[in-house]
Amino acid sequence: MAASISCINHAVSCVKPSLFFTVQRKTSPVSACARRAAEIRSVRAAASATADVQHHERFCLELVRSRDYEGFVCSLLLPEAARRSALALRAFNVELAQVKDSVSQKSLGLMRMEFWKTTIEEIYRDKPPKQPVSIELWKAVKKHNLTKRWLTRMIAEREKDLDDRGYRNLQELESYAENTQSSLLYLLLESLGIKDVHADHAASHVGKAHGIVTCLRATPHHSVRRRVYLPMDICILHRASQEDFIRGSREQNIRDVVYDVASQAHVHLEHARSFRPSVPAAATPAFLHMVVLEDFLQRVRKADFDIFHPSLQKRNPLLAIQLYLRSWKKTY
Repeated sequence: MAASISCINHAVSCVKPSLFFTVQRKTSPVSACARRAAEIRSVRAAASATADVQHHERFCLELVRSRDYEGFVCSLLLPEAARRSALALRAFNVELAQVKDSVSQKSLGLMRMEFWKTTIEEIYRDKPPKQPVSIELWKAVKKHNLTKRWLTRMIAEREKDLDDRGYRNLQELESYAENTQSSLLYLLLESLGIKDVHADHAASHVGKAHGIVTCLRATPHHSVRRRVYLPMDICILHRASQEDFIRGSREQNIRDVVYDVASQAHVHLEHARSFRPSVPAAATPAFLHMVVLEDFLQRVRKADFDIFHPSLQKRNPLLAIQLYLRSWKKTY
């Protein structure tokens, strides 16, 4: 019995040092600190990545809110799955639109457009530049498989517009609107998961109406800067010179020009509505901007087509409510 106990004690005495060194190895201060440092770096990297994501999204949101408020409200009323992508697309549109007014020389504008051309190529290679709009646009492209052609067409048309000349006729203005605003609507439809020929036809007409109305709304702003972009053929028809617009004339011939241009925008909105029975209900959120266009055309009519009337320079305080109601009705 004593011999057995002696053997057991000997075995335990042999095992103890082994256990001690094993525990010591596992709880070594050096390895613990290294592991802790790695954990901290991992947490910081995750936090930094989250902060970057939030920054990119916030940047696009603020850009659209400050430069395209109506588009911002329309985007917020889209289904949640498409909302972030819509803001990215509108931010991209704003970036392109403001190039013309933010550069003093055409060559500088061409350089900016070249940047966006390269950016689109890199986005479709999954290598977007580290720029907020580029990152958010890349995410939208990945999520909804957006058509590259519409993005490149928007850039190409804005690049042509750097020549800073007026439209010779209404068809040129409509072509510009189709390549910019309609292309944006095609992308919004894709963000909503809609690929439908009737929805595309409606989007084409809404985009043209949008471009025409934008040209009208910007007339006082451009006139102060001695620029006139209203179609020349209509101005000639009513004997309205560029100087008439530059000095803010409110004569009948100027009103006649505005009437003709506004009427064409109205025609496009009616054409867009003619497709309503065939357009999928899920596509209607993309056409919320029609509320904005109709509101402006109504106010122009009330001002007797005086494009320089002070009431046209004010934002409709009820517009957000009107947009919400149209969104709730799910119609356009």
